[in-house]
Amino acid sequence: MPDTRDGAPGPGRLRPPSLGLLLAEARGLFEFNASVLLSPLLLRAPRGDGHPVLALPGFLASDLSMAPMRRYLGELGYEAHAWRMGRNLGGLAQMREAVRTRLAEIHAASGRKVSLVGWSLGGVYARDLALQAPDMVRNVITLGSPFANDVRATNATALYEALSGENVEDFAELREAIAGDLEVPATSIYSRTDGVVNWRTCLLRSNARAENIEVYFASHIGLGVNAAALWAVADRLAQPEGEFWPFDRAGPFAIAYAPPERAVSA
Repeated sequence: MPDTRDGAPGPGRLRPPSLGLLLAEARGLFEFNASVLLSPLLLRAPRGDGHPVLALPGFLASDLSMAPMRRYLGELGYEAHAWRMGRNLGGLAQMREAVRTRLAEIHAASGRKVSLVGWSLGGVYARDLALQAPDMVRNVITLGSPFANDVRATNATALYEALSGENVEDFAELREAIAGDLEVPATSIYSRTDGVVNWRTCLLRSNARAENIEVYFASHIGLGVNAAALWAVADRLAQPEGEFWPFDRAGPFAIAYAPPERAVSA
């Protein structure tokens, strides 16, 4: 009998996370509180060269949701920028020009390539930006972003389509490109206990400059403030421009990361 457990491939499409996982998303508040308590430890993360970073919020979220991330990166010496476009109501195609314009502003003002950190839908925008303007993008880090495989396997699909006016299955060629290899280093941070998106939709194809990092027991709404995820973001941003090496899971949050071999192909 085919295995159709949550997140496992069945005879047809992938399924969205179960109702139990969705209801458990409330634990995101505890993840935030834990990060506040662990802030002295988090500030010991690797520090990079202070280059600009653009933080892109998830569906229905605003810059407020990324404020803890921006503050943390600012404390580490980065130029952390908000997207300044209000609440993210979706629409990959209709938002492309505006997001690229924001990237170009930051790139022009700093004179440096910009790293992109995108949470959920913001990560989809980030990967699309790297396709559009690889000359302006230094690094792409996504957090619980459904860009691969069956992108309908989320608990937000119907609402996304209603508010954005876009069908997630539209623009097949663009979606395939976003799920493919990028010209810049890329990292996907995800959790199998995500209650909003099926974790398999977050898996990129690992290569010499791309990898998946699984965080145990993280929620979707807490992933951007989860201490282990924040440390991983800082570690990836600290890599010198044009270089990439595998994430070292032996740091202070070692028990929070799954071994890399668990990141199966989508």
